[in-house]
Amino acid sequence: MRKIKISLFLLLVLAGVACDSVEDKKGRFLLKGNEKLDENDPRGALEFYQEALELDSAYSDAWFNKAIAHLQLNQLDEAILDFSAAIKFQPDYLEAYFQRGLSYLDNGEFYKAREDASWLQEKYPSEWKGFFLGGLVQEKLQNFELALEAFGKALALNPENSDLLVNQATIFYYQKDFQKADSLLAKAKDINPLESNLHNLESMIAFERKDFVKALESVEKAISLNTSQAYFYNNKGLYLLFLGKPEEGLEFINRSLKMDANNLYALRNKGIYYVIKGDKISALQYLQELYRDYPEMDLVTEYYEKAQKL
Repeated sequence: MRKIKISLFLLLVLAGVACDSVEDKKGRFLLKGNEKLDENDPRGALEFYQEALELDSAYSDAWFNKAIAHLQLNQLDEAILDFSAAIKFQPDYLEAYFQRGLSYLDNGEFYKAREDASWLQEKYPSEWKGFFLGGLVQEKLQNFELALEAFGKALALNPENSDLLVNQATIFYYQKDFQKADSLLAKAKDINPLESNLHNLESMIAFERKDFVKALESVEKAISLNTSQAYFYNNKGLYLLFLGKPEEGLEFINRSLKMDANNLYALRNKGIYYVIKGDKISALQYLQELYRDYPEMDLVTEYYEKAQKL
């Protein structure tokens, strides 16, 4: 009798599963993938998103979320392909265009990012994201006045966005207009004092002013708010070098390089470390190529010449 009851129960469960629509099943796979992302398990998330796509290859939200999982794994090429698939099946997918544009930027494909920014600005002129993306592109292309103009348009549409203020302040930092940068950072801090990039930029301005203690305090605040940014650790390493703590500084510079092996500023800082240590051969190994290819980079010429004199 007991076996019959169990069998009947299993039949009922199976019948219920069989009645599930494809829409229900793919939705459940999407939710399971999202749960994995929340648990910081992007590889597990990818498996569930792929299951959803096997049920419906035109499921644009699954393509989009799959791209986000690839971003968490720093797989930019794969992310760009998936964002493009999301756009293919949902041509007006604003967020997919925005995230693909950001991914193009991170991948060094600035002109493709500019195309996505232009599309967003044309199709969604009342949305700030297209102008923000456009500003980031112009910043990468070192068209600083155009970047300020684009960030200004984005800020007019979203005046409470601290990121936009920090990005404007970053342009003024590049232009060595630290007073304007300070003013914008103060406004950003009023809106969101927990914005990590704000504190990192504050540290960079303090370093330019040779206030190395303030620089270190600010970048440590940035790291406490966001532990995933390689350039925060690199900046901390640089400040420690200038505070007379080269071994501690090298530790953070190497940590940054493990996270991003192509960080030219970290390579520069490693060269500075070897100048401080009096190791001419190692210093030139890092600084000679940078001096040849990026002589305009801050501190490169100064420390390349110091390395030659060792």
